[in-house]
Amino acid sequence: MATRCTHLKLVQVLTPSSDGCEECLNLGDTWIHLRMCTQCGQVGCCDNSKNRHASKHFRATGHPISRSLERGATWLYCYADDVFLSDEASKTEGGC
Repeated sequence: MATRCTHLKLVQVLTPSSDGCEECLNLGDTWIHLRMCTQCGQVGCCDNSKNRHASKHFRATGHPISRSLERGATWLYCYADDVFLSDEASKTEGGC
């Protein structure tokens, strides 16, 4: 696992594209936790959910960082560098 993210400049302040995992909603399926892409705002389910749409979105688009949409959570995750980040780190290193 990397100790530093090299993609923080890509982080943007966005509005989530939906109130739930877009693909699960279309399938009539459920999820455990939600993540939002910090480049386009797409909402997907976490890797603990059976469909893992957030990480599938990363693999399909190359958008490396997602933000937790869970109440009270302030962390981000970089799929490309396999590292968790605080929201404050993204602000001080040139992101949102």
